[in-house]
Amino acid sequence: MVLLAAAVCTKAGKAIVSRQFVEMTRTRIEGLLAAFPKLMNTGKQHTFVETDSVRYVYQPLEKLYMVLITTKNSNILEDLETLRLFSRVIPEYCRVLEESEISEHCFDLIFAFDEIVALGYRENVNLAQIRTFTEMESHEEKVFRAVRETQEREAKAEMRRKAKELQQARKDAERSGKKVPAFGGFGSGGMTSVSSGSIITDTIVEPEKPKMTPTPVRASGSSKALKLGAKGKEVDNFVDKLKSEGETIMPSSGKRGSEISKALPPPVNMEGVHLRVEEKISLTCGRDGGLQNMELLGLVTLRVTDDKNGRIRLIINNNDNKGLQLQTHPNVDKKLFTAESVIGLKNPEKSFPLNNDVGVLKWRLQTTDESLIPLTINCWPSESATGCDVNIEYELQEDSLELNDVVISIPVPSGVGAPVIGDLDGEYKHDSRRNILEWCLPVIDANNKTGSLEFSIAGQPNDFFPVNVSFVSKRNYCDIQVTKVTHVDGDSSVRYSSETSFTVDKYEIL
Repeated sequence: MVLLAAAVCTKAGKAIVSRQFVEMTRTRIEGLLAAFPKLMNTGKQHTFVETDSVRYVYQPLEKLYMVLITTKNSNILEDLETLRLFSRVIPEYCRVLEESEISEHCFDLIFAFDEIVALGYRENVNLAQIRTFTEMESHEEKVFRAVRETQEREAKAEMRRKAKELQQARKDAERSGKKVPAFGGFGSGGMTSVSSGSIITDTIVEPEKPKMTPTPVRASGSSKALKLGAKGKEVDNFVDKLKSEGETIMPSSGKRGSEISKALPPPVNMEGVHLRVEEKISLTCGRDGGLQNMELLGLVTLRVTDDKNGRIRLIINNNDNKGLQLQTHPNVDKKLFTAESVIGLKNPEKSFPLNNDVGVLKWRLQTTDESLIPLTINCWPSESATGCDVNIEYELQEDSLELNDVVISIPVPSGVGAPVIGDLDGEYKHDSRRNILEWCLPVIDANNKTGSLEFSIAGQPNDFFPVNVSFVSKRNYCDIQVTKVTHVDGDSSVRYSSETSFTVDKYEIL
């Protein structure tokens, strides 16, 4: 068999994806495909047509055709077998057999086509092997990410060390009677000590990354990953070069896009006094019910950019009844906060530092009380004759919350094709490379408290765990808000802007 080209085209002969396996010009392949619809005789059930030079072997795919162009002396039985394999590959990457979907996944299809045919001759592969071969993992990418993470950890450790040195220098200056730098506690050293146990990462500009990069340990066992030839140092040089040319490089976290914790964008209009109320939740539940652990961390961060508003106080409204543990910054007057729920400095003559993010109040909630779970997930797989029928549902228990961009990720077995979706609230996306079914819901609130998804796929009940959930919200879980900002002198109100976010660090059903 000599296979000249494989193509997915419309019924009018327009090529959507075409892969040539021998030397052919674009004009030649477009001419062959344009002539293909004119050669088919209507009303006949043939799966191939011939011309003086080539043979077309085809299979209808709804509104499209899967077409193989071969030489006339090729074995028609082998051609038909190869055609069936090509036709089975397409649904692996395209959820619907439409022109737009084929175009979107064109490169995935071309890579898969190359695994079936090499230099015009059929390879001895099946669908499972094609899937394995195309799911490439780059060892160099893993090395690069490990090096980056190591550099970031070392930079943060260096930052904490220098913060301790500054704090120690301040104490030494106090002992020796020298002039103490103004508001040292809210400087780099004090801010590090406050936010080290909080949910918010350090906002201090990190020092230059260390030059020495330790060699990551190679994972044990055999690996099917593609080993690239580039060195980690060359990758770093390439990234540095991009930065020097003005490109913005996002730090890699070692996770894929859908696994990264989402964050809400900052407000556009920020006043001279800006407040952030941020919460992050870490939750682990059992698949049969029961809350194994739930921890919620919150932080109120103040940023003053107008020197006229440095001497201010924050009026806090705390209506939470969940048993939070509250803690203020060491330079905040604790008696004033305990008695009146007002955040102000111990020395009212001092001002909050300018152009710095200052954590003034943080809280923590740790519980195993199931009634405090904000969003419950019930995943119920049951075995059937063809595999498993999976029913999964959610329920919002906190009516005051509004969760946005909710993604519920359910692992599915590999090598068994796409799941068959039944009832569905919202939308879904099947990632065949990561073997994940993502259930996407734009918003969950009091008007949309419950929803369900049903699908069928080959597998065992244990294959569908752990289930992971991610979301963002502009309303916080604990009812703690800053209601007013006033001047220390005169108690007159101060204009301020604020933002509230509630995000997920880990939300897992094991």
